Amino acid sequence: MSRADSITPFLQEAVREGVFPGAVLFVRSHGEVVYHHAVGHMGHPPYDRPVLTETIYDLASLTKPLATTTAILCLLQDGQLDLDQPVQEWISEWESTSYQATTIRQLLHHSSGLPAWRPYYKTLSPAGLSPKNGNERQERIQGLVRTIAGEALEYEPDNHSVYSDLGFIVLGVVIERCVGSSLAAYCRNQIYETLNSNPLFFIDTEGHPAGGDGDLTHVAPTEHDPWRGRLVQADVHDENAYALGGIAGHAGLFGTALSVSQVSGAWLQAVLGRSSRLPPDLAQQFVRRQDSSGTSSWALGWDTPSQPSSSGRHFSPESFGHLGYAGTSLWIDPVRELEVILLSNRVHPTRANKQIKDFRPKLHDLVGKEF
Repeated sequence: MSRADSITPFLQEAVREGVFPGAVLFVRSHGEVVYHHAVGHMGHPPYDRPVLTETIYDLASLTKPLATTTAILCLLQDGQLDLDQPVQEWISEWESTSYQATTIRQLLHHSSGLPAWRPYYKTLSPAGLSPKNGNERQERIQGLVRTIAGEALEYEPDNHSVYSDLGFIVLGVVIERCVGSSLAAYCRNQIYETLNSNPLFFIDTEGHPAGGDGDLTHVAPTEHDPWRGRLVQADVHDENAYALGGIAGHAGLFGTALSVSQVSGAWLQAVLGRSSRLPPDLAQQFVRRQDSSGTSSWALGWDTPSQPSSSGRHFSPESFGHLGYAGTSLWIDPVRELEVILLSNRVHPTRANKQIKDFRPKLHDLVGKEF
């Protein structure tokens, strides 16, 4: 029995048990793709087609490292941003607020004092509609960054770390104001095209791929959403991201496992000090746990293993990764030169399905054992 033969039945059993309707798993070891297979179906009828390795998934919070964090890394390299720069230099709405001294580093590290999440979409769009055009999107963004600035500090900055969508929403706005274009356009032109990472894209207010190419019929559906009054397919699952026009710093990216691997591979090569589109010195800083006291596992835009960890028991302490709410994950171990990408739509047809929490560490333990 090959090593792949032990993993595929494990994934198929997860489909039978309802962990997700289907999934794609991609594993690369020392630069060699050792596993890349699809199981299950995209969803319930009429989306009950078999999952292919080319199936496109809503990457959810993998947007944070694959788009926002990577973009900031490139802008730091180009001298357009600085880690310890106050965010209010780009977000004037934050002047004379509790967050006027908040830095880019603090937002990346989730140590700014911001709350984790708020249902802003309910006030941004009570009718569950995306902005009609770019101007309406900008109006919503301006109103939202002012609203975020009005949030009370949940803790003293740098004394704690709370994973925050709000911080990454703001980082997405920082990037757009810095470069004078959308986050989607910057990522496509400066990162994804260079890495040949396609399809990897956002979906804009008109329902078109923004910042990349992709056949939207290949996008797996996510949830029956009562706010939008329909099944979500080829629209971002995250409500706040949808209310901001589908392009946001915390969520909105879509792609295949292979396209994700182009970005993850660039990070791994940079961290190893090898040739990469990304600067090795900065990449090594970004994936290093920032809190020496051990109370926070967060690096800059990336998480690191903590026990218990979704990466299982065998990834090295130097590993870095991230999860996506819709059922995605990425873990990279530079010591073993191992990359593991899982894409699924576990929220189809409902986010009430939480089985993936127990599934992820078991999967990574099996992959770690086999490779």
